[in-house]
Amino acid sequence: MEERHTCTDKSVLDMTNPKPKAESQSDEAEDPDGGWGWVLVGALFVSTSLVFGLMRSLGIFFVEFVQYFDESAHAISWISSTGLAAQQFFSPLGAALCNAYNARVVVMTGGLLAGLGLILASQATRLYHLYLTMGVISGLGWGLVFTPMVATVMAHFTRRRTLALGLAFSSIGLSSFAFNPLFQLLVEKYAWRGALLILGGLSLNIVPCGALIRPRRRSKAPAKVDSETGSSPVSVLRRISSYLELSLLSERPYVTYTLGITLLNVGYFVPYFHLVAHSRHAGFSEYQSAFVMSAAGASDILGRIVSGWFSDLGHFRLIHLLSAWTTLAGVFIMLLPLSSLSGSYSALMVISLLYGFCSGALTSVVFVVVPLIVGVERMMGALGLLQLIESGAGLLGTPLSGFLKDVTGNYVASFIVAGSFLILGTLTMATLPHYFSCTDPPPPPQRSSLDDKHNGLHSELEHMTSSPSSDTNHRV
Repeated sequence: MEERHTCTDKSVLDMTNPKPKAESQSDEAEDPDGGWGWVLVGALFVSTSLVFGLMRSLGIFFVEFVQYFDESAHAISWISSTGLAAQQFFSPLGAALCNAYNARVVVMTGGLLAGLGLILASQATRLYHLYLTMGVISGLGWGLVFTPMVATVMAHFTRRRTLALGLAFSSIGLSSFAFNPLFQLLVEKYAWRGALLILGGLSLNIVPCGALIRPRRRSKAPAKVDSETGSSPVSVLRRISSYLELSLLSERPYVTYTLGITLLNVGYFVPYFHLVAHSRHAGFSEYQSAFVMSAAGASDILGRIVSGWFSDLGHFRLIHLLSAWTTLAGVFIMLLPLSSLSGSYSALMVISLLYGFCSGALTSVVFVVVPLIVGVERMMGALGLLQLIESGAGLLGTPLSGFLKDVTGNYVASFIVAGSFLILGTLTMATLPHYFSCTDPPPPPQRSSLDDKHNGLHSELEHMTSSPSSDTNHRV
């Protein structure tokens, strides 16, 4: 094969620009696994802390909102639930915009919207104002940030992919550990309005994180295709369907996995929204209650890193590790209210630490399983659709928990039901084809489509598997 000249300056390596096979392999041989991707891991570290770390810590505002707006726990729960659902609902939009345009611009726009929503929320006078600002506007911003950032980081790694995500996602636990007492202090010093205003300014730091994504070079091929087929309504619909990867919804393995993760998602966030309120209901002080959540966040950090490191060793299949972590997390969620029935703060703390470790461990694996099921070239759209379908579960989880609390007068039923959904998700994933095999099935064949051939972002995702043994289908 003809030798191609490659640039020796690694700083100008453009991971989002499609390259011929020989050049791609030469670059990988010279560059360590990750390259510029390690910078993007840092960007994902910060951005996820300002999305999910902040979202997990909104339980500090729960009691304040109940008192100020004089509403039920069920009604207040819709604030955080709407934000989570909006983040997941708009993820396909973020993925489609990245497929069609530029991931850098999409993520930076998302950062602006995330900060704007919280700033506007600080001026709310009605409960529905919080639904629209913290829920819809900030949720839209979070949706434009998360999926593109995750897919971009994964595009830069092959051997250390799970570890890279584990390190980046460890920020969620770290920020949960730091944000809970910080938010409690801000609420006491500036009231909830001042605290939300500060959080809005803090969220604007997502914008420079998005700026670190290298803009890809647009080839001349897309313009030619657009000029030939863009005027046809059928072609427009085909392109939209291709950007969103809607064909995945007809494939059983993807639908089964998505259903399992959706069931998991119903109960996963419940402790982060209601554990502080439950601890205060059990008779512990405000700072004791906040520290329980911080302790869970600290063990969450360890869980993400250990899980990422252990998964990359290859001793067990990723789907089996995900099932184990999910089952354990569900069991510990159900034990959370039972551990505090006797009034033992130590028992509540131990269970919270175990729950935090397992909940962090499973998140390092969830996204890495997706390309094993659908293939690399469809991963961006698959992640977006997964988040969209999850949004219904996120919308259901915390209001259901709040409703059960209103009916029963405590959080025991809420946490038991939440933990049951995680175990049900594991049972659903056990119906995947080849689930009980000790080795992964062959990767799905790469499919060529109009956008696979001509859109730069799919070429970026191809690099995730651009090793000499798997590069036979690498596109020029």
